[in-house]
Amino acid sequence: MLHLLKLELKKFNLGWYVKGAMIANIIITAVVCSVIYLAQKEGDISISTYQDVYVLIGASVRATFIVFASVLIAKLVIEEYKNRTILIMFTYPISRKKLIASKLALIAFLTFVTIMLSNIVVAGLFSIISTYFPIVPFTITANQFIGEVINIIPFAIAATGTSLIPLYFGMRNYSVPATIGSSLLVVAIACSYNPEISFVTFIPLQLGLAAVGVIIAYLGIRNIENMDAI
Repeated sequence: MLHLLKLELKKFNLGWYVKGAMIANIIITAVVCSVIYLAQKEGDISISTYQDVYVLIGASVRATFIVFASVLIAKLVIEEYKNRTILIMFTYPISRKKLIASKLALIAFLTFVTIMLSNIVVAGLFSIISTYFPIVPFTITANQFIGEVINIIPFAIAATGTSLIPLYFGMRNYSVPATIGSSLLVVAIACSYNPEISFVTFIPLQLGLAAVGVIIAYLGIRNIENMDAI
């Protein structure tokens, strides 16, 4: 499996993904700072604690990289079926299941790592910015920062599983737009943030969506021997 993962990394230049993630982190930081600043200026009490800040950061990061994951699914899986280049890989002396499993494992790995690192980066940047330009009427301590990083882990795992749901919609007609478009629907459900009803912090829902994504990936791998590229 590790050998297949290395082959996938060599085959697809993921420099665009790294650059995209870096740009996304900068944009997320700017948006979060702006939203919180305006909320404080208007006296909005929905963001009044450091936990509220981290919820907003977490929701923004997970939403962004669930969509990024759908782009990876489109490039590594859907486009290969649509362009029939997957047939070349199916001639390798390796089972189809292992080939597809390696692609999905790579997508899941990149998504989890990126979500974790991006949460740390964005939260760190926010803390630095708020030190010099007081955006919130409180300070975030190192212990609070570390505690929130630990709290991110189960949500990052759940988001990683959830990010595989667009595979189902993409594989139906080998459609790239359906793959990416469905990720927006998933984000609208999984990352909805509202002070009264907030799905983004409701861990049972997050784990339920993750389970759906894992099942979709499992069924896709299990049935791959009976599928042909168009």
